Amino acid sequence: MGQQLAMKSFASLFAFGAIWLLMDIFGIDYQSMYLLSGGLAFVIIVLMWIFFVQFKAPSTQHKKLLMRKRYWLYYALTFFSGARRQIFMVFASFMMVEKFGYSVGEISLLFMINYVFNLLFAAKIGRWISRVGEQRALTIEYIGLISVFVSYAMVTNPYWAAALYVIDHLFFAMAIAMKTYLQKIADPKDIAATAGVSFTINHIAAVVIPALLGIVWIYSASLVFFIGAGFAVCSLLLALNIPLSPGQGNEVRINPLAWMNQQSAIS
Repeated sequence: MGQQLAMKSFASLFAFGAIWLLMDIFGIDYQSMYLLSGGLAFVIIVLMWIFFVQFKAPSTQHKKLLMRKRYWLYYALTFFSGARRQIFMVFASFMMVEKFGYSVGEISLLFMINYVFNLLFAAKIGRWISRVGEQRALTIEYIGLISVFVSYAMVTNPYWAAALYVIDHLFFAMAIAMKTYLQKIADPKDIAATAGVSFTINHIAAVVIPALLGIVWIYSASLVFFIGAGFAVCSLLLALNIPLSPGQGNEVRINPLAWMNQQSAIS
């Protein structure tokens, strides 16, 4: 997964460079750029369809979306991960422009630096996660994110802000641990359906968080990032509930759902 993320970053770097070269140097307009990009994507898809080996899944996947109680910790981690991503994508970028006056070119340069860092370190982060385990990796990630969000709220130097922006993006690579956690605890037949549910949960966060925090931003930009630190604290508490060796039947350390069921049965 780390290698995949590194390759994705390489592709993004290539796309950024190609767009800059074609539009700024050769003067290609937007319509031509979209036609060229879409046409190239179509050609690549056809070539993959013809020449790439097709693998059969070892287990037949469920065809409907489903939610299982024993995956509740993964769902909760996914929601807070989506909330944190929205704060980075929307409000961190907005801060760079509104507070520090970064131009479109400078923001694009920051994105390119982010992709270079992922290209260099994503595979190493993936190997590190496989060595230390999901619980430790996510714990370190969320402790780091708490520091980053608090620093966002108080930063006054544009260069320190840029450094925080790059560090924040680098933490995205550590989200690999959430995927490997799901692979370890889920029935193989549930993987596709559960991934679909997580995609939906991410979009719930994408709709709700920017709208609510956008109102907060009007009154206090710093408060938005302190709320983001609160999200990171919630994620940290959830991550601490991941067993050191997760698996089917060992999804969590403490299961409040089971406790509530026991209390309900007793009453």
